[in-house]
Amino acid sequence: MNRYIVKRVLEVANHILDTKETIRETAKKFNISKSTVHKDLQERLSQIDINKYNMVKKIMNEHIETRHIKGGESTRQLFLRKRQVTL
Repeated sequence: MNRYIVKRVLEVANHILDTKETIRETAKKFNISKSTVHKDLQERLSQIDINKYNMVKKIMNEHIETRHIKGGESTRQLFLRKRQVTL
């Protein structure tokens, strides 16, 4: 694996551990695609540092468990904004 890829994977993993951001937010921050972040965290990180991989995996599982709540809240906010515009 290229050195710059290893460096990026570790930077992304450290960022997620520090901020607990989602894959989408992290991709924006590092200006890379969501697919790249996902591949970095799911495949490459496990080969580089298994302990960090396990910690990041725990955070990603928390995001998966709460995404339906975030989606519902986003939809609620959307309808509230639409309602205010029509009033």
